[in-house]
Amino acid sequence: MPVSKAQQAAVHKYVKANYDRMEVTLPKGKKDVVKAHAEAQGESVNAFVARAIDEAIERDQGAG
Repeated sequence: MPVSKAQQAAVHKYVKANYDRMEVTLPKGKKDVVKAHAEAQGESVNAFVARAIDEAIERDQGAG
């Protein structure tokens, strides 16, 4: 069943109000490596990147 324009607008409004967006630039070919790794872990690319960031922040704060 196709998503209506109203549903698309509601989702867009929710995402805009509740999430920050970032763009990541990677060398050619790295996107496929990241996607394959995330899938191997049973995660989406977004979930993998968010987890990697959280783990790096936690590790860095513990080292300081």
